[in-house]
Amino acid sequence: MRIEQGGAVMAPPHQVVAQRIQQLASSSQSRTQLVSGFVGKGVINLQRKKAAHLVRRAETHSLSVRCTATAPPSVQRKQDGSSNEIDTAGRVFNFAAGPATLPAKVVKEAQADLFNWKGSGMSIMEVSHRGKEFLSIIQKAEADFRELLKIPENYEVLFLQGGATTQFSAIPLNLCKPDDVVDFIVSGSWSDKAYKEAQKYCKPNLAWSGKSEKYTRLPTESEIKLTPGAKYVHICANETIHGVEFKEYPKVGEDTILVADVSSNFCSKPIDVSKFGIIYGGVQKNIGPAGVAIVIIRKDLLGNAQPQTPVMLDYKIHADNKSLYNTPPCFTIYVCGLVFADLLAQGGLEAVEKNNIEKANILYDAIDSSNGFFNCPVEKSVRSCMNVPFTMATPDLEAAFIKEAAANGMVQLKGHRSVGGVRASIYNAMPKAGVEKLVSLMKSFQAKQSS
Repeated sequence: MRIEQGGAVMAPPHQVVAQRIQQLASSSQSRTQLVSGFVGKGVINLQRKKAAHLVRRAETHSLSVRCTATAPPSVQRKQDGSSNEIDTAGRVFNFAAGPATLPAKVVKEAQADLFNWKGSGMSIMEVSHRGKEFLSIIQKAEADFRELLKIPENYEVLFLQGGATTQFSAIPLNLCKPDDVVDFIVSGSWSDKAYKEAQKYCKPNLAWSGKSEKYTRLPTESEIKLTPGAKYVHICANETIHGVEFKEYPKVGEDTILVADVSSNFCSKPIDVSKFGIIYGGVQKNIGPAGVAIVIIRKDLLGNAQPQTPVMLDYKIHADNKSLYNTPPCFTIYVCGLVFADLLAQGGLEAVEKNNIEKANILYDAIDSSNGFFNCPVEKSVRSCMNVPFTMATPDLEAAFIKEAAANGMVQLKGHRSVGGVRASIYNAMPKAGVEKLVSLMKSFQAKQSS
């Protein structure tokens, strides 16, 4: 480790301590000056008493100073001398489903702005949501987001609190009267939760459910039993837990609104916004830290909320106030803006999708070529590019694999508590190197267990 101060490169703190003690032994420098040197220059954070104790020992004894250091967890040495280096920054490959890994570039930029945002003298967490600083942040975030998704002018973009789960209530409250019928295609746990919540505010119809097949496939067009005149059709574009993803969206009637929860594949590929009345999702999987849901809503759908709709769930209130009706999650919106800018710099969602498909293919190919040692239960045509679940012969084997992965710097691979197994979430920010390292472990683990 090196310390830079005023542009000069300084020795590591433990070496500085040793040097100062040696200076004392060969000079007449006073104890007070030495203590001041230890503490005042900020070389090392020692209390004055501890520094004075070192000085007294040096005055009365001939000291032999030997400094030892333990390698950080990211570069621990094995007994044979080899290292378990994770990556150059000491960060693990985080396969969590959400909150999830963020682009390293974005994290570094946020770190730099955390103490003093753009020379304002304030942390990004301290700026007023009514001030010019934050207004510039949220306006640029929306502009970049619109550019990424090519959002038409007749749609509003809302940055809201409460996550996607709150929208399970807000959407029927804003779009429906209590007697309106709404069709739900239930392809996993999240669309099932949305269906059940809607029962409080409208008359939901189960147009199709994959529950009997453990949510391992999506319906054909002929299997979906839509209601003529239904107010809207709701889908979950990508089921985070079960790993099924719509590659094509259901066709609905001309007067029926298509609504999609895109929480776990938000900004992972291009989407034709004009086909939907509402697109919504939590940002904590593929866009930013937890704390924000983004709702894209066609403007003509605003202003029809049921009378009992809480003010914080009324989309028109938020649209009229530009997502600033009350204090928003400023820091999360700021990070989302950094991510949007980063995605544009990568070439937009077309380039992002290409990268995501490549990563997913690497992992699925490893599963499919393992002769059944690893198994993905999802039908191949609808496998998610974001969330890859797989199983092994026994839970004990899965636990051993997850433990070994963690020891090698790959974490959060345990499947959701409701289904078990292993799940690798490979969102936009997961580098190809992370997927390749996981596949390498899968192959070595299989070889070891088969020998």
